[in-house]
Amino acid sequence: MKILTIDTHDNILDFKVFDYDSLNPIINGSFYRIGLENSHFKISAQDFEINQELSLKTYSDVVDILFNKLIESNLIYNEEEISFIAFRVVHGGELYKEPVLISDKTLADISSLSSLAPDHNPISVEVIKKFKNILPGTPMLAVFETAYYQSMQERTYLYPIPYSWYKKHGVRKYGYYGISQKYVYERLSEELKKDKLSIISCRLGNGASITAIKDGEVIDTSMGFTTLAGIMMGSRSGDIDPSIITYIMEKEGKSAGEVIYDLSNKSGFLGLTELTSEVKDVVVAIDNGDEKAKVALDIFADYVASYIAEYHLKLVEVDAICFSAGIGENASLIRKKIIERLKALGIMIDEEANKVQKELKLISHKDSKIAIYVVPSDKHLMLAKEAKRYCDR
Repeated sequence: MKILTIDTHDNILDFKVFDYDSLNPIINGSFYRIGLENSHFKISAQDFEINQELSLKTYSDVVDILFNKLIESNLIYNEEEISFIAFRVVHGGELYKEPVLISDKTLADISSLSSLAPDHNPISVEVIKKFKNILPGTPMLAVFETAYYQSMQERTYLYPIPYSWYKKHGVRKYGYYGISQKYVYERLSEELKKDKLSIISCRLGNGASITAIKDGEVIDTSMGFTTLAGIMMGSRSGDIDPSIITYIMEKEGKSAGEVIYDLSNKSGFLGLTELTSEVKDVVVAIDNGDEKAKVALDIFADYVASYIAEYHLKLVEVDAICFSAGIGENASLIRKKIIERLKALGIMIDEEANKVQKELKLISHKDSKIAIYVVPSDKHLMLAKEAKRYCDR
């Protein structure tokens, strides 16, 4: 038996195939620049790898190509060898608090929530429908990024805005990256052999989210109604004064949508450095004496440290601070800068241990009042785990 996991984002479709019993990954691959020029894909397995340029016009086309390549490469015998499929779906609104077996109603619900995730939910619907067409009898699971945050209390997820905006239009804090945040919590619980933990999970990548988790339930998270809220990111502003939007509309003659686009795609590290959204390039620029890059990194560290301090107060007792994703797992300099801002809380890093990359490791100083861990996240493994849990019920 094999589990197939599917993730679509930014004109990309990623997939992995897992052995059902061991949950070891057998095959993985990605299709890049879907619907754009210079599209290509790669598929890897033990003793096998293929990289090829190929026109990828739609996500539906990609699903056909995916199965054709797997079969013609003898990685699977036929489509029916896949016994379960788990899909990452960005938005489940308030409808879904846990993964759900996909039915016609589920698809209709995902589609109805497209106004909350217009760049994501319609693509998920297209891809799921295509898989259902190819494998109509195969059980398929929707795993929602927002579902993990449905444990937040009303006082946390409501904004101080007209209540009718929430009741009529669903304006509230939803939170994102829940699949990765749940994985980090469960992975650390497994490592420490403790069922109940209070952690502050810092998922720091090009998109970033800080989440306070107590006993497996989310207390608060930095992202809000959309992924634009929270800390500054690669090209997203994070939290700003909302009146900036109308001010820039007036000053530059832009529409609200154009300003939001700039806040989502031309801000953050990219906006401050006027150079790059990639943190590794920011670090290089700092080494070369770029003052704007230095200031940008300081602002980022301030944002993250402020959220950690806030969530420390909300949790009261904190077992661990966790760093994950591209920056969190690899950027020792940034981890150090963040923790240095938390000295008043008695939180300290071990500089030698902090050199670690992409490995679960304790990196706090022996005298630190709170443990600090690097915990590599694995979104696809979490999808596979959710699928197996559903099957094993």
